[in-house]
Amino acid sequence: MTEASFPAAAPHAQGSLLAADERTRKRNAAEARFRAYGLSAIAISMIALVVLLFSIFSDGIGAFRQTYLEIPVTLDAAQLDKSGNRDPEDIKKVLTLTYGKILEQSLRAVIADKGIAIVGLTDKDVSNLISKEAPAQLRNRVLADPELVGQTVQARVLTNGRIDGYYKGRVTMESAARDANTSVAQLQLANALKDQGLLATEWNWSFLTMPDSSDQRPESAGVGVAILGSLYMMLVVLFLAVPIGVAASIYLEEFAPKNRLTDIIEVNISNLAAVPSIVFGILGLAAFINFAGLPQSAPIVGGLVLTLMTLPTIIIATRAALKAVPPSIRDAALGVGASKMQSVFHHVLPLALPGILTGTIIGLAQALGETAPLLLIGMVAFVKNFPAAPPEGLFDPASALPVQVYNWTQRADPAFMERASGAIIVLLVFLLSMNLIAIFLRRKFERRW
Repeated sequence: MTEASFPAAAPHAQGSLLAADERTRKRNAAEARFRAYGLSAIAISMIALVVLLFSIFSDGIGAFRQTYLEIPVTLDAAQLDKSGNRDPEDIKKVLTLTYGKILEQSLRAVIADKGIAIVGLTDKDVSNLISKEAPAQLRNRVLADPELVGQTVQARVLTNGRIDGYYKGRVTMESAARDANTSVAQLQLANALKDQGLLATEWNWSFLTMPDSSDQRPESAGVGVAILGSLYMMLVVLFLAVPIGVAASIYLEEFAPKNRLTDIIEVNISNLAAVPSIVFGILGLAAFINFAGLPQSAPIVGGLVLTLMTLPTIIIATRAALKAVPPSIRDAALGVGASKMQSVFHHVLPLALPGILTGTIIGLAQALGETAPLLLIGMVAFVKNFPAAPPEGLFDPASALPVQVYNWTQRADPAFMERASGAIIVLLVFLLSMNLIAIFLRRKFERRW
């Protein structure tokens, strides 16, 4: 046997392994640039988000504060109850205009009693200081308790939108001089009343509970009806889209045969998820209003339209959650004698539940923020009265939070823009809460293997 001869080792390239060559330096520079691009994109996104949130909150936080005037009001029995029998039916016949005159008389009495004298103050300035909604609120208070007639009560009433805007920085003395709806003297009167402790800007819970108002009463506009309408629509979506979507996903993923028909169904589900939302509004208008005869601007119609729009999202998310369960779980269940139905509902579905819940809540959050399909079914209408409790309330006229935002941005008074930003804050709180619930449920039910 001859000695094996091995070739001599190739000489090592010049330089040390610890010293980067030109190619390595280029690769490291490219990686550094890529990290810099990623960090820059994140930074720009965060800056844009901060600017957006700052703009919304700075404009909308004023909607949660309101200027009120608190004065003693004498409910003259000669004007409110001429018969003197305190019959609620007779008191109901008294118009809101009469209560407006009583409030104006009481305000004049307070001005005289406090010795307030403003140069150039007119009768119009005094009467317009109080909101046009205040007489209606005072009337409702008297109708609720007719025994107040003839007494002097402390009335806490809204001031008009210009006075409210003055204390929020939206109106100035300079702009008041050019504004036909207010005057410098009226603002000076408001300052005098504030110095006497009769006028103050306080937290405004009414914004969350009051319905919408007319163009002449922005200070009394609230999102109460819109919140209730959105809640009703979400209930309809929850009870229709979730069971239908989850059941369809389970069948397509676990039981349906793989053939051309199921391929067509899957392609159409993916296509429906990309269809613009306004197309679903057109479908809802044709199918539910024109054909089925359901009422316009009703939560049941909005809920049905949003159900159609949300179904593809829930189906896709549910199927992805089912696919994420390892096949070994199914094989093990079948191996110990479980049926196909038992393996799916006893083993696969519980493990896929976190993903299903997360996808469902995200789909509901997407539906909550939709505006275009609701505009086509008439939910942009002005709604003053609250809908009744379900199921009757599902067929009553109502609004929705995104539609209310759109409605207010179309009005001329700047106070409505403040209201719109406030409604956006409420909508963001709802969306943030739903996403936090999705994260909580995923963490609670998630299982690792």
